[in-house]
Amino acid sequence: MAERKQCEFQLIRYVPDPIKNEFVNIGVMLRAGEQSVLRFTRDWARVRCLDPDADTEMLEALEIEVGRRLSGETGNRPIMELLEASLSNGVQITESKGYLAETFPAGLEELMRLYVEPPRKERSQRRSAREALLSTMRTRFEQAGVWRLMRKQIPAANYTEPGDPLRIDCGYRNGKVKFFQAVSLETDAADAKLLAYSAESLRAGVEMVDHAELILTAITEPIGWPADAGEPDEERSVRYKYVSKLMEKHEIRLMTTSDLPNLAETARAELRA
Repeated sequence: MAERKQCEFQLIRYVPDPIKNEFVNIGVMLRAGEQSVLRFTRDWARVRCLDPDADTEMLEALEIEVGRRLSGETGNRPIMELLEASLSNGVQITESKGYLAETFPAGLEELMRLYVEPPRKERSQRRSAREALLSTMRTRFEQAGVWRLMRKQIPAANYTEPGDPLRIDCGYRNGKVKFFQAVSLETDAADAKLLAYSAESLRAGVEMVDHAELILTAITEPIGWPADAGEPDEERSVRYKYVSKLMEKHEIRLMTTSDLPNLAETARAELRA
């Protein structure tokens, strides 16, 4: 049996009201010698349950910023000194605790599972189909090394009209502007119709504000074949055909999660990540 690696870890907590002292663990900081890594949850359901107005975009940006600092850090600068400049009043870090890990990556996964991620049953109950899609999108773009280079939670109001509540999940610019939106078709086509309704004004707004052509891509599940059976699901198939025609009419590319590896590799090439 391989000897375990001596590590230290700290938990990152979201604390919206310090007076009530209610919190949710949202991440883990793991260290072993000069090696340090930060990982935040990909499922914000617990955070939104505690605080419906939580700014998860800020939390994701915080993870990226601290991770960037860690990757460029040398020597043994105290971790608290590094984080104090970044952590907001609503985010706290616990004291260090010792931990023996089989490997550094395996230790991070285990700590996330033990302290941060909700149990599988709870996660499946709380997590919406769109959130699952968005998590898959983020993972693929992260694996390609481009997620940190992309814009996230882009307000449509920047391009349409003040008060427009739509936010585009992510995007980047490389000559043309490319937006990606998770559109779940598990239950209905509401997300697809909202995106289709917004497409024309988004396209005009990007041309006016960014002086560029917009390529809008909707990412959905492979509809029609349930995960536990080989027979096509007629209701899902009909819904998918309807949305395919809708997206085509409004000049929106419709892709499924199976297309994400290619989309991520294209983004890596275009952003030269």
